[in-house]
Amino acid sequence: MKALLVCLILLAGYTPLAAAEYDRNQAVPVDKVLFGHVTSVRQITETELTQDRNQGWKVFGGALIGGSIGNQFGSGSGRALSTILGAMLGSSIANDSHARVKQVTIQLVELMISIDNDGEYMVVQDFDPSMRFHAQDKIRMIYLANGSVRIDKQY
Repeated sequence: MKALLVCLILLAGYTPLAAAEYDRNQAVPVDKVLFGHVTSVRQITETELTQDRNQGWKVFGGALIGGSIGNQFGSGSGRALSTILGAMLGSSIANDSHARVKQVTIQLVELMISIDNDGEYMVVQDFDPSMRFHAQDKIRMIYLANGSVRIDKQY
């Protein structure tokens, strides 16, 4: 019982790391590459609210801890009542102790691109401080096999 309680407490505090959709240090098959130049650049900052995905586990862990503490008191129906009250109190404390919504700011760059002999495209991608775009920069539009498109400078 104690081992199960410890495992559930550890799971309640576990937060998986979010993986980026595109990693510059990862080999990805390329479908095609087009060449052109940037006609305009616009920096975009987007703010969004995200839900805490682990809130349910935290509340469950709080209820489990509160119930096991409440189970230490009383006897008979009094013990059952103290267990229930402990679980309710523990889940309430866990629910109130963490903000459910947090604010995330995303930096994007909007590029208007003129492709040689193929027209114009507008691309919005993650802002990369190591690759700043300016009007008239020569670029390559890389169509990746996973269906995404990435714009890189052509050197």
